[in-house]
Amino acid sequence: MAAVRLALPARRCSRLAAQAMAAVDLEALSDVKKQTGYRAVDDFVKSGMIVGLGTGSTAKYAVDRVAEKLKSGELKDVVGIPTSERTKQQAEELGVPLTTLNDITSQVDVAIDGADAVDPGFNLVKG
Repeated sequence: MAAVRLALPARRCSRLAAQAMAAVDLEALSDVKKQTGYRAVDDFVKSGMIVGLGTGSTAKYAVDRVAEKLKSGELKDVVGIPTSERTKQQAEELGVPLTTLNDITSQVDVAIDGADAVDPGFNLVKG
C-alpha cells in the first residue's frame, strides 16, 4: 500500500499539534484531579466522620470515592455536607448520606475542596 501524504500549511500543522497537545494535557490533568480527589478521601476520611463535600472538578472525584467506599463497606456512618446544589445532587444520586451545617451538633471533621489559585506565600485561594 502506498503511503498517503497530506500537504497542510505549516501554520495549520502547528495549530493541529497544539490542539493535540492540549487534549493530551487535559486528559492528564483530569487523571491527576481524579487521583487527588481519591487520595484525599483515602488519607483523611474515616468511618463516623462528618465530611464537607466541595464543588468542582477535583471535589467531584472525592464525592465519587466517598460513595464507592460507603457502598463497599470500607467506610461506615459518613455524612456529607455539600457546598453546592451540584454536589448535593451528585451525592444524593450516589447514595451518600447528607446533612447541613444547621443540623449538626459537632464540628465538621474534614472538608475536601480544590483551590482556585495558590498565592506566592502558598496560601490557597477559593472563589
